[in-house]
Amino acid sequence: MNAPVSATNLLPEIVLREVPARLIDALKARFGQHCSTALVVREQHGRDESAYGTVPPPAAVVFAQNTADVADAVRLAAEHNVPVIPFGVGSSLEGHLLAVQGGISIDVSRMNKVLTVNPEDLTVTVQAGVTRKQLNEEIKSTGLFFPIDPGADASIGGMSATCASGTNAVRYGTMRENVLGLEVVTASGEVIRTGTRAKKSSAGYDLTRLMVGSEGTLGVITEITLKLYPLPEAISAATCTFPSIEAAVRSTIEIIQLGVPIARVELIDSNAVRMVNAYAKLNLREEPMLLMEFHGSPASVKEQSETVQEITHEHGGQDFEWASTPEERTRLWTARHNAYFAALQSKPGCRAMSTDTCVPISRLADCLLDSVAEADNSGLSYMIVGHVGDGNFHFCYLVDPNQPTDYETAERLNHALVGRALTMGGTCTGEHGVGLHKMDFLLTEAGSGAVEMMRSIKRALDPKNIMNPGKIFAL
Repeated sequence: MNAPVSATNLLPEIVLREVPARLIDALKARFGQHCSTALVVREQHGRDESAYGTVPPPAAVVFAQNTADVADAVRLAAEHNVPVIPFGVGSSLEGHLLAVQGGISIDVSRMNKVLTVNPEDLTVTVQAGVTRKQLNEEIKSTGLFFPIDPGADASIGGMSATCASGTNAVRYGTMRENVLGLEVVTASGEVIRTGTRAKKSSAGYDLTRLMVGSEGTLGVITEITLKLYPLPEAISAATCTFPSIEAAVRSTIEIIQLGVPIARVELIDSNAVRMVNAYAKLNLREEPMLLMEFHGSPASVKEQSETVQEITHEHGGQDFEWASTPEERTRLWTARHNAYFAALQSKPGCRAMSTDTCVPISRLADCLLDSVAEADNSGLSYMIVGHVGDGNFHFCYLVDPNQPTDYETAERLNHALVGRALTMGGTCTGEHGVGLHKMDFLLTEAGSGAVEMMRSIKRALDPKNIMNPGKIFAL
């Protein structure tokens, strides 16, 4: 009989590689107080926001101050064949930070300078530890902003490594479309640059796109050059409640297919609204809801909103409730971004298993509604939030760490959901990345030939397999 699924046996087999004392001595000699072996520091850098259980922490944490620090730490690790795991703010959801083969963590959070802003070209270059909120605060005087918004105040380096997306992706795209160039420390400790500040190039292989989404398995990203966008002349945000999830989703499909240039359109199911109300002290109507934002000139915003209101009315949507001031908009979107933590608070002591499928917009309703029916029948607590404008949605299953059957149920639901999305031409991950949890799904989605090509690239660029090993696929 198979053992029940738990947070611990969700993990692949953990085989730790030796971290010799002479490496720790060399790191301390090089970095002094910026290298820590304190257990509390190592444990902090050995976990993320995933549902995984206890994993041995890294043997040491290096707090890099600049690219030279990262290069030296990687070179020392390579000399001793020891794994290196990059760390930003620890907000990843798929086990990216877990030291499943041991090693050292390189924390880039202190590399937090905005290096150059080029308003005329609409570009900016930042160190990897700069967070998205910090970036937008520092450039707001230019009249520009960086739109990628995954919810958490993630580091730009981490967002690049996982190809983050978020609430604005329906209009502005993902990190893959918004990263122009990178500085990367390779597995040998060499520093390379990819891309330029030019908006396009035909020069050789596209190494920037190779590194974006590589999850730290090919190198450590230390600097990023990004596209910026003018702040819209007018911004309006609205909520619209619906009698059912299907009505909300059908409205979204029609909005996108009609070509309305909506900036944000987020689905929140009634479970999520209830949790957010309790967590953020709001009084939103506890029914399926779309949160929308319109950007442009005052005239275009008015035209967009009127068109969308007509569409939502046709599907039983209520009249819009507007968040007209910046403070009201901030409160509304903060509540949406905190939905994950609201869910955790709704069931104290629980862990959250979050799904991350994305399907073609025409199949969104079919995939989502079938998955809702399965979740309702399971008896497991859950909520749904989703960047439904681009076909991406998340089930957040709440599991009791002391009830292995909860993990078993959540995994069964997750497998059924991903399988459904793949048969509809979708993907197992729209923005969180593969990490540990989706390795088998990647093989199903991409096929053995494509995954073997990925392995070949990994072996060529990281022959000692020290760069965040055990993630995306097994070598």
